[in-house]
Amino acid sequence: MNEYDSNRILDLTKQISYVPTDNVNEADCYILNTCHIREKATDKVYHDIGRLKKEFRNKLKPIVLIAGCVAQAEGEILLKKEKYIDAVIGPQSYHQIKDMILKLEKKIKPINYTEFDVIEKFDSLNSIKNLDNKISSFLTIQEGCDKFCKFCVVPYTRGAEFSRSIKEILLEANQLVENGSKEITLLGQNVNAYNFETKKLSDLILELSKISKLKRIRYTTSHPIDFTDDLIAAHQNCGKLMPLIHLPVQSGSDKILDAMNRKHTIEKYFNILKKLKKVKPNVRFSSDFIIGYPGETRSDFEATMQLMIDVKFINSYSFIFSARPGTPAFNLKKIEQKEAKNRLKQFQKLADEIKINYRKSLINKTLSVLFENKIKDENKYFGRDEYSNSVIVESKENLTGKIKKIKILNANHNTLFGETIFDNKKTNYAA
Repeated sequence: MNEYDSNRILDLTKQISYVPTDNVNEADCYILNTCHIREKATDKVYHDIGRLKKEFRNKLKPIVLIAGCVAQAEGEILLKKEKYIDAVIGPQSYHQIKDMILKLEKKIKPINYTEFDVIEKFDSLNSIKNLDNKISSFLTIQEGCDKFCKFCVVPYTRGAEFSRSIKEILLEANQLVENGSKEITLLGQNVNAYNFETKKLSDLILELSKISKLKRIRYTTSHPIDFTDDLIAAHQNCGKLMPLIHLPVQSGSDKILDAMNRKHTIEKYFNILKKLKKVKPNVRFSSDFIIGYPGETRSDFEATMQLMIDVKFINSYSFIFSARPGTPAFNLKKIEQKEAKNRLKQFQKLADEIKINYRKSLINKTLSVLFENKIKDENKYFGRDEYSNSVIVESKENLTGKIKKIKILNANHNTLFGETIFDNKKTNYAA
């Protein structure tokens, strides 16, 4: 969601004649959009500000804004501790960033915009044209979370669950498609909790599928307790809905899931996967894992390892438990950090083995790839297949924005390399 937010912030700043730059030392305004999920997020803010100070030690400093969830959670602390920061703006307030910058140009500081008004935010954003012209784009449809997992700061930094209207979403989706997008990923902290006037995520997906120039639809991130049968049916009925589902599980142990307040069991999780495989046999899964949650025994950890073996997630995102201030888990007794690190290393080794074996299994297979861009200074094009695998192909044809059948020739940990297939005749290119 940070990428979506960053793009809309860019759209807003362009309205007051600011343009992006890759050269930090020429910036008149420096905006750092942040995430607060991990423990070191705040430290990264101070680190980045330190680097900025060095860049501008002999120059007039730029306007410095901290946006996003760190700003929401620790805005006052940031402003008091680091005087170099001019303002903080939370994720539900960034629609006011133009006003904030204009005030700062007049030397009005410090400023703290961290109120929760998600309705005002989207009402404001709906009035501006989405300038994103990427082949693959993000579109926020839902924000906030009501699940209150004991380790998570999202309910405190993003607020309660809020769903945008289908009318607003379709308007933005059509703008993105008219600007060149062939694929849209629907975003939400708990995206499958989407619910607007009795319309669910499945209803929205079916409406989006009617946009003829839109070729692919994805969504993330889901919660198991909101994975309803109607959404499962959408995977059967909507050909544009991609067969990769990111469904965070966090642990393979029911005891730990209960301690986290996840509100689902491993049996319920497996039942969802079974239902999806029944209606969509080619479906694949990715997930999130927290290793070393307080109270996690060796047996609990082994259950998580077994879950990885059983499901064979093609991608996984795993982290050691990070205690976030203000959450119920913050004061829980942590397991010994050396042990937690060892478990994480063991888990990631298994996950990487499964991932690379999966990628190697794709060699000599034919995949459908949507190409997003040409690699600079090379006759190579980057795209993603239906499972969001990165694919690189050398081609004399301009492949940007096209969906092509690609035979995979080679694979490494992160990327597949292939050749384009034209009318059953292969044109060979070096990978």
